[in-house]
Amino acid sequence: MLDRGNDKTGASDTTLMRKRRKGIYILPNLFTLAALFGGFYAVVMAMNGRFDLAAVGIFCAMVLDSLDGRIARMTNTQSAFGEQMDSLSDMVSFGAAPALISYEWALKDLGRWGWFAAFVYCACAALRLARFNVNTAVVDKRYFQGLPSPAAAALVAGFIWLCNDLGYGGSELTWAMFVVALYSGLTMVTNVPFYSFKDVQMKKSVPFAVIVLIALAIALINLHPPIVMFAAFVVYGVSGYVVYGLRRSRGVRTSVISTSTDEPEERGLHR
Repeated sequence: MLDRGNDKTGASDTTLMRKRRKGIYILPNLFTLAALFGGFYAVVMAMNGRFDLAAVGIFCAMVLDSLDGRIARMTNTQSAFGEQMDSLSDMVSFGAAPALISYEWALKDLGRWGWFAAFVYCACAALRLARFNVNTAVVDKRYFQGLPSPAAAALVAGFIWLCNDLGYGGSELTWAMFVVALYSGLTMVTNVPFYSFKDVQMKKSVPFAVIVLIALAIALINLHPPIVMFAAFVVYGVSGYVVYGLRRSRGVRTSVISTSTDEPEERGLHR
């Protein structure tokens, strides 16, 4: 009788464990993996000297990265696993990949200064992603704290794509690439507010004119993708400093942090 009782208890424990076991949502994580592949593809193309395709890989990763979170929310498939997977994918696609591509394209000709700029960019991307994960609950959702890593990657990849399309080699623009890499990297870890577009509701109806403007934007990009894409992200990469300057001039609080946090310690920035 005792053995049978143990068998029943063991069986019930096994059933309970099966019920508690959580699976992984396929759809949003497929987009995250596809974004990760975009970053991996970009590195491989850079190693083969195809910097135009490397830049395209970064931009494809950007599009896919912007979709996985929205799809998870729309399908109610958010998970802690998905959040961690997305962060790791971003580190590869928008942190390591742009740093390696810029180094292979131009920065290696600068010697130690070259890998210095590439490492600063990569390290700032890691710090920016870590800070984003920690401060998610206290940041104003309408703004990013510092330049988001996909936009920083777009500045680096877009610059390489445009120069390559115009026929310029990396050896001719080593110091220009140095400046772009440092600007993109350091702007990620500033406290400058960048509009996040997260308050745009995809489920709400919009005026017909909005659809026309979207069609015009797509047509404009098709005229010359390298120029239009790089110009758009240059404007976005500067917009945060414009907003910061306007807020300072008006005496408005510039920080997007609503509550000071213990980790990371940034009390001097939350003003």
